[in-house]
Amino acid sequence: MRIKKEGMSRDRKNPEMNNISESYYQTVFRRFKKHKLAMVSLVLLLCLLVVAILAPVLAPYHPDEIVGTFAGAPDKEHLLGTDQIGRDVLSRLMYGMRISLLVGIMATLISTAVGVILGLLAGYFGGVIDMVIMRFTDMVMSFPYILLVLVAASIFKPGMWSIILILGFVDWPGITRLVRGNVLNLRETNFVKSNIVAGMPTWHTLFSEILPNTIAPILVYATSVLAISMLDEAALSFLGMGVQPPTASLGNMLNGAESLTVLTRQPWLWIPPGVLIIVLVMAINFVGDALRDALDPKAGKQL
Repeated sequence: MRIKKEGMSRDRKNPEMNNISESYYQTVFRRFKKHKLAMVSLVLLLCLLVVAILAPVLAPYHPDEIVGTFAGAPDKEHLLGTDQIGRDVLSRLMYGMRISLLVGIMATLISTAVGVILGLLAGYFGGVIDMVIMRFTDMVMSFPYILLVLVAASIFKPGMWSIILILGFVDWPGITRLVRGNVLNLRETNFVKSNIVAGMPTWHTLFSEILPNTIAPILVYATSVLAISMLDEAALSFLGMGVQPPTASLGNMLNGAESLTVLTRQPWLWIPPGVLIIVLVMAINFVGDALRDALDPKAGKQL
């Protein structure tokens, strides 16, 4: 897709008018770059993602190895100190971020896939299919979210993949309603009707015509699901219902903060994972907000 601007003189007050031709993605990236905080957040997220992926190479110690004194304060050998049984906190932080990001990303992918498929089916076919899917969606959304997660986590065996599946199959209703609403609008457009008249297969119309035109709101919504999934993992692991020790995650690293002694005398055990969770969630939200503005066709009038 090309955006052409011909026969326009240079306008110093409006630099956008000086672009002779730019692609749709260039336009989106140009709008995104105007959000300085989002750009900083994106760079920070990429750096943290690289650290998480390269944790086996960058971590000074194995996360489960006892390498120092019990609950040792930070020093030259252990920059963030050691935990209650002598494991290096910095190494566990790197591996814990890896697990937390994996849980958030996988849960987001699952919930997005389920929500998109159900939303496409409900919006395109309508009738009984729409009624069944949306009544089931309303039923799931009628339960308090955190209560539903806690009940599911208490039923299934605690672990990383259990949490991924629980969060993945709980977070889909919002995406389903979003996609259904967009499909209902797109179904009445001329290019979709022309595909139907031409006898194109249903799957082609859904995935080649309708889905590409609703991908923008899906991406924006997925960023919020990613942030929520990481917070949910941290909460469940903190309560002992998520990722189980000795596997490190940001949530179960905070588990030691239940002790008053740790809270008051050993802040190196809970401040680093707590701050990292805050940084990750805020950065994801900033990127999501900027992505929403960049993908919004009306944003160009405001930026």
